[in-house]
Amino acid sequence: MRKFATFEERLSSWTTDAMVSIFNLDGTDAKLGVSPTNNEKFGDYQCNAAMELARSLKKAPRQIAQEFIDQAELPDFVEKVEIAGPGFINFYLSNEALAEYVTAMGEDPMLGVEQVGEGKTVIIDYSSPNVAKPMHIGHIRSTVIGNSIDRLYRFRGFNVIADNHLGDWGTQFGLMLVGFRSFVDEAALEKAPVEELERIYVKSYNKSKEDEAWREKAKAELVKLQQGDPDNRALWGKFIELSIDEFNTIYDRLDVKFDLYRGESFYNDRLPKIIKALEERSLAKESDGALIVDLEEDEMPICIVRKSDGGYNYATTDLATVESRVEEFSPERIIYVTDERQQLHFKQFFAISRKLGMSANLVHVWFGLMRLPEATFSTREGNVIKLAALLDEAEARALEMVKANSPEMPEDKQKDLAKAIGIGAIKYADLSQNPQSLVTFTWEKALNMEGNSAPYLQYAYARISSVSDKYKVQFPEENLDAYSINIEHDIERKLAVKLTRFPAAVQAAAENYRPNIMADYLYELAQTYSSFYQNVPFLKADKGPRESRIRLCQATAKVLQQGLSLLGIETRERI
Repeated sequence: MRKFATFEERLSSWTTDAMVSIFNLDGTDAKLGVSPTNNEKFGDYQCNAAMELARSLKKAPRQIAQEFIDQAELPDFVEKVEIAGPGFINFYLSNEALAEYVTAMGEDPMLGVEQVGEGKTVIIDYSSPNVAKPMHIGHIRSTVIGNSIDRLYRFRGFNVIADNHLGDWGTQFGLMLVGFRSFVDEAALEKAPVEELERIYVKSYNKSKEDEAWREKAKAELVKLQQGDPDNRALWGKFIELSIDEFNTIYDRLDVKFDLYRGESFYNDRLPKIIKALEERSLAKESDGALIVDLEEDEMPICIVRKSDGGYNYATTDLATVESRVEEFSPERIIYVTDERQQLHFKQFFAISRKLGMSANLVHVWFGLMRLPEATFSTREGNVIKLAALLDEAEARALEMVKANSPEMPEDKQKDLAKAIGIGAIKYADLSQNPQSLVTFTWEKALNMEGNSAPYLQYAYARISSVSDKYKVQFPEENLDAYSINIEHDIERKLAVKLTRFPAAVQAAAENYRPNIMADYLYELAQTYSSFYQNVPFLKADKGPRESRIRLCQATAKVLQQGLSLLGIETRERI
């Protein structure tokens, strides 16, 4: 058993072995483990095996449960076991075992989370904006969901490679090249590079619609770019450099970091090789001048891998990308985080990848779209909400809250706190939802100090920090490490049980690619702590119980801070 095996893992291992031994169950497919209960009245963990085994053992579930209890020797971390309803077996952990586990968690830098990813590489492909276009609200979900999955996997010990697969190639760059040379405003380019590049592209695109000569000139410049013309390559490289610089200002605000910036162009040289492999394996065939892969047997429409004009599609580039990543990094899996509209594309290219024998475990994490109700946003340009403007408004609204609640706070600290609250609010409003749901963002919910929001959780952390600070001031001579955690009250027990489930929440959030599992856990933890705070004395308690409760507070603070960090949300000691 691992050093920090959770109670669920330890108890499931024990119930499985005991059930197999008592009822001679070698080879059974029945689920013999335990799961957490949702109501502490029914214990801490519950086993449903008696119902699973009733038919094969030809006994009533309650009889099976009773025989199990009569014959099994309980592990030392279980206080008692009871039968409920038709045959549920409910386990109650001992207070001593809970206290020991919480103490060990608090002393462990990883808070009891096993480093299961050691020696394994995971590539996470997320955000992926297009060069020469400002990031907009449509990029927020891929960026924050991808970054949270990134953080979860790093925390579990995986070698994570965060790859920002930029859109940096294609026909639009022919229009960009001719447009830049004719329309660029150097002052505007200096002030807001990507906005100026976007303006140039729109103007050039519109001109191409009505001017055939312009259109042909753009095509000629594109061909020169593709053939490696030095001037066009240099200018194209400038577009990329300016774009990445501006993207990084957004990523810095979001506290998002990438290990690689590799656009579509990085894999260009591999595309003919991919086509050749498809043809050699008789996977591709010509159709109306294009080259397609027929996926009828996979119950999907055809996939074009080379267009009739000789150009390549996204599927071809993505296949080349997988090939490159496998060769260079030998990843245990490659995770793609994109919106729901790309589901068919990923199903198709995953299927073709398998047919080519590419040894890669490919995962598509898709998400629903985010929308804002009408009239909820003050800075709107056309129908596109720029991501920078969304972040600006978040910080501005948070600053109003901070100034109202803490007018005495120095201005620089007010702004720092507003950044943490505002950016955190946007992230949590997204990450607290199931990724596959449609998210309707409202400022009222995102910045609510009372409900399920980042400010509520950030305030819970700050309140615990305040308790710890007050303890140090009032009892400077005490050494907390000399005192044990002792669980006496029901609410202390409830808090301890919730703390012990942090590693399982990390595991579930990572393995299901659902940061909302972590958000749900943190909200429940904060609510449990609030009840703990309101129902037992802290600083006015007797010596011993007082120190035990402060240690429980500190363990809660560590878990809250780390859990929020896994969502990419910052905490502050004071709010």
